[in-house]
Amino acid sequence: MAPEPRAHANLIDRYLIAAEISGIEPILLLNKTDLLNDLNRAWLEPLLALYQDIGYTILHASTTERQGLVELKARLDERISVFVGQSGVGKSSLVNTLLPGVDLRTGALSEQSGKGKHTTTTARLFHLPDGGDLIDSPGIREFALWHMSPDEVLEGFREFAPYVGHCRFRDCQHEREPGCALKQAIEEGNITEQRFQSYKMILNSVDEKL
Repeated sequence: MAPEPRAHANLIDRYLIAAEISGIEPILLLNKTDLLNDLNRAWLEPLLALYQDIGYTILHASTTERQGLVELKARLDERISVFVGQSGVGKSSLVNTLLPGVDLRTGALSEQSGKGKHTTTTARLFHLPDGGDLIDSPGIREFALWHMSPDEVLEGFREFAPYVGHCRFRDCQHEREPGCALKQAIEEGNITEQRFQSYKMILNSVDEKL
């Protein structure tokens, strides 16, 4: 993710669900930290704090200021990794910096929309000099989970796990049913309302395709 284009929590949650269900270790990387200012910090810092409290690893990087790249490279070495995210968050710029000589095409944000332009159109595999492989994926603006079942969507929210199966009713829809363990967890501050609403939004999109 990056300060620009603005990161959307629901899109991040979709990526996290896919990673959790696939057994992939997800790491959230805030790229382009050189673009941080008082305006975007106001929404970025609470967003990052939310995921950090859940237990996700947060990294920061800037290819312009060459910050955070050593730690990022250490995370990539001897692993198979993939960069995913919105168009314009700087995935290809990171590849160019980590692998000098690759020279992937990069693009500026659209002046009209503030959204990224699609400069990577196919996934590409790179071999890291110190071992490991890195996949640079095309930037996207939407990420669907139509192939997943409602149970898998629920399982993709890792902080929900202690409460799944503990509702009073086995077929609880986590709406207004009495004895809903998820609703009680929200009231007690163990699950955020933001993540729960994101879950419901994703679940509705999956249900529409079933």
